[in-house]
Amino acid sequence: MNKKLGALALVGASAVVLAGCAGGSGATPSEAETGEITVWLVGTDTPDTAREYLKETFEAENEGWTLTIEEKTWADTSETYVAALSSNDSPDVVEVGNTQALGFIDQGLFLDITDIQEDLGGDDLLPGLVDAGTYDDAFYAAPYYAGGRIVFYTPQIVTDENPATLDEYVAQGIAMKTDTVSGIYAPGKDWYNALPYVWAHGGEIAVQDGDTWDAQFASDESLAGLEQLQEVYLNATNAPADGDEANPQVPFCAGEIAYISAPGWVKWSILAEADAENPGCPETYGKDLSAFPLPGLEEGTTAPIFAGGSNVAVAQKSNSPEKAKAALGILLSEGYQQLLAEGGLTPGIISAASSLPDDEITQAQATALANSKFTPMSPNWGEVEAALVIPDALVKIAQGGDVKAIAEELDAQIEAILNQ
Repeated sequence: MNKKLGALALVGASAVVLAGCAGGSGATPSEAETGEITVWLVGTDTPDTAREYLKETFEAENEGWTLTIEEKTWADTSETYVAALSSNDSPDVVEVGNTQALGFIDQGLFLDITDIQEDLGGDDLLPGLVDAGTYDDAFYAAPYYAGGRIVFYTPQIVTDENPATLDEYVAQGIAMKTDTVSGIYAPGKDWYNALPYVWAHGGEIAVQDGDTWDAQFASDESLAGLEQLQEVYLNATNAPADGDEANPQVPFCAGEIAYISAPGWVKWSILAEADAENPGCPETYGKDLSAFPLPGLEEGTTAPIFAGGSNVAVAQKSNSPEKAKAALGILLSEGYQQLLAEGGLTPGIISAASSLPDDEITQAQATALANSKFTPMSPNWGEVEAALVIPDALVKIAQGGDVKAIAEELDAQIEAILNQ
């Protein structure tokens, strides 16, 4: 949603930090009999049913304590998070994007929770997100939920058969573009949807050689993907070159999109009843909503997609770390995780996946996630995201710039950050 490493920033792709205060003058966290725990959740992905479950369960199990949920934006998960987590008024539990977790850990902002990893789920925890929250063999940020991007469409606009290859997908997108309809909706800053083109052609973001990172956007393989992406920007989309991926349901429900690659949960925004905050179009373009995994270069394959998701963590400076751990336990409980699954989010515990809806869109996401990749596992990766060097480069490509020159400049910028 995207949802850092190093100096922090996001995309994604989250982790939860509780900010609480112990009640009673002079009482230590372990002695306090009353108090408040604060949980920061990002965006609207977490359904209201889960939020209510967290608050009601925690307060029922911890008499005299209250739990407050504060909703943050992904823009908050850089400087705002760092400042709050570094202060004496830190939140207690926070959600962060999976690509951001290592950066917060590296700065010492998350509590080591290795001692409760088994209690939180152990082998039942989603492996990819466990890796995102683990540093130097210690566990700091637990899996919250995972998500992947799939290609949504409505048969009211798309009448062709689903494309079998990435080349067919691009060709169909170009053929369907009109002055008012994007064959493929592709705003320039949406780097999450740009990466599959690079990965499908065998390219990489950066690879590690010993202690040194070698950025790869200017490799022959990556350039092939970026050149195909530029073809989409120039010939298949009406999306603004300097636009981002926020609120894709708005142009979709306006009938301005044939194909759009978006997180699986966007389904619910499209199918929701229209109101002042969300257009929704359940009776029009959402009526027969369909989706498929982005195809790969060869028929019968899928393109690798970005493995997005969130992690949740206890703040190192939480005034009530034991109560924060109790809240974290509820976030990873089967009851809570099932509510996330029912909302279409791939749960952080594997056993709760049985609660995912059994429909075409959910299955498409599961298939897409089976071939997914992650950003470089460097504590400095968050600084790359915060610097916005990738979206800035993509905007230049979307504006028709020299792909190779732009990629070479981008590689130099990424290496300067990762190797500092």
